[in-house]
Amino acid sequence: MPQLRLALAQINPTVGDIPGNLDQVLTFSKQAHAEGAHVVAFPEMMLTGYPIEDLALRANFVDASRVAVSDLAKTLVEEGLGDLVVVVGYLDCTDDIPDRLGVPKGAPTNAAAVITGGEIATRYFKHHLPNYGVFDEFRWFVPGNVMQVLQVNGIDIGLVICEDIWQDGPSAACAAAETSLLLVLNGSPYDRNKDDVRHELCARRAREGECTLAYVNMIGGQDDLVFEGDSIVVDKAGDILARAGQFTEELLIVDLDLPAATSPMPDPDDRFGGFKVERTVITANPLSLYEPIAHPEIADRLDDFGEVYEAIGMGLRDYVRKNGFRTVLMGVSGGIDSTLVAVIACDAIGSDNVYGVSNPSKWSSEHSRTDAAELARRTGMHLDTVAIAPMVDTFTQAIEIDGLAAENLQARIRAVIWMALSNQHGHLVLACGNKSELAVGYSTIYGDAVGGFAPLKDVPKTLVWELAKWRNASAAARGEVPPIPEGTITKPPSAELSPGQLDSDSLPPYELLDQIIEEYVAKDRGSREIVADGFDKATVEKVIALIDRAEYKRRQYPPGPKVSGRNFGRDWRVPITNRWREKL
Repeated sequence: MPQLRLALAQINPTVGDIPGNLDQVLTFSKQAHAEGAHVVAFPEMMLTGYPIEDLALRANFVDASRVAVSDLAKTLVEEGLGDLVVVVGYLDCTDDIPDRLGVPKGAPTNAAAVITGGEIATRYFKHHLPNYGVFDEFRWFVPGNVMQVLQVNGIDIGLVICEDIWQDGPSAACAAAETSLLLVLNGSPYDRNKDDVRHELCARRAREGECTLAYVNMIGGQDDLVFEGDSIVVDKAGDILARAGQFTEELLIVDLDLPAATSPMPDPDDRFGGFKVERTVITANPLSLYEPIAHPEIADRLDDFGEVYEAIGMGLRDYVRKNGFRTVLMGVSGGIDSTLVAVIACDAIGSDNVYGVSNPSKWSSEHSRTDAAELARRTGMHLDTVAIAPMVDTFTQAIEIDGLAAENLQARIRAVIWMALSNQHGHLVLACGNKSELAVGYSTIYGDAVGGFAPLKDVPKTLVWELAKWRNASAAARGEVPPIPEGTITKPPSAELSPGQLDSDSLPPYELLDQIIEEYVAKDRGSREIVADGFDKATVEKVIALIDRAEYKRRQYPPGPKVSGRNFGRDWRVPITNRWREKL
């Protein structure tokens, strides 16, 4: 059988940084060439970053992407890489569709270029444009309608982009065209346990097409999305030949023995699986036999809590780095949420770049103050104390308030302190609320909800505790001091805005609350369905009413990394002004 050495570049592009992304393509192309690769593939929209959202509608941005891919072809030759086949995602457009209502301005396309010998040998435009969940691609792109088959070293390679293998059609067309390898460029965002779904999908498409399948995915954080990589190559039986790590930048290289091309050049009117197929011959003759890589990498999978923790850390690190910050600041109360955020931040960007502020009031417990100090000692983060009692007294002498208004005043005074320190020193303020609190509005708008990024925005309270325990157990397994004080994990949660206050005073137990939130928010189930599953009627009514009323707060909350199947953000689109209420 003919041989092919394939390299998958699992790397971290930055949206809008076309020169920086181009440099990464060159760097990894050089590495692939040095490793003897014949083909190197890069992720979806590599040159522009992904998702680019409405940048796709700006003609200057489209032009810059098209110029970059042409420049790349020339530079590869100048760097002595002219014989390498480089497959790279970028932003293009088509002249076939005139501007009209309902078509994205300029007819932009989510494209892949095949570059070799100083030229763009062919281009592929993504056919299936996802328009569900976090995706809005009908708004940004027009679909392609031609499938591309490349012949390299006498091997036929089908080329598709991401959603094309999640839907029927393009991959089936490649199979009908008798391709030996299906190459898939991806910008596939992370959510919990998606690596299992991804492997099952790739294995199924490989079996259906009776061909090897190679799937390259990007890594990195982009606003509220995280990409974990997990690039993979499976044989035609669906068995794993090579697999990259999660959340790691790397070049995955694998040697493949593949059937020689058998299908003739198609007639222009031929159709395979309903699609027109274009075939581009780059090198028709097989290579002389060479010694393959003995043991291609098959990276171990992270456990469930480990991958969630790494996703949050990567999302935070890239939000900080890609937006030009160096340091972060947060209020540290000694509670579980702010403590976990602080530890994640220390792991992500280094403890010397993490600044905590303790703002005790007259209602703050002694263990909260000592837990905050112990956290700083264990992690090495910076910690300052600014008591708010004198400021609260000044306010209450000027205005007469009590009850909830007085409680919220404390949170808002703290927020003013954090934002003042942010302005003075250039820190990015982190909001420390979790998904459970965000769901039911258990936060103070313009108070603890302030900040530029919210690491736990998509993490339910019960998962917060699990992640804290996991992080401590991981430290203990390595012989390190666990970073989170045990008392922080075990003490009952409280906002400490009034005497003896506990979250359980006004909310169901978090174990129950999170189950109802999952049913109503993630699964779109109504109150009757939830009660029919055995949940208490009064509790369901209360929780759903809280969720419905809190939409105005969620709209003003900072972005945070999506780690679940449905987050509050791109996934959740509910009107603020809305009189619909669930009834039993």
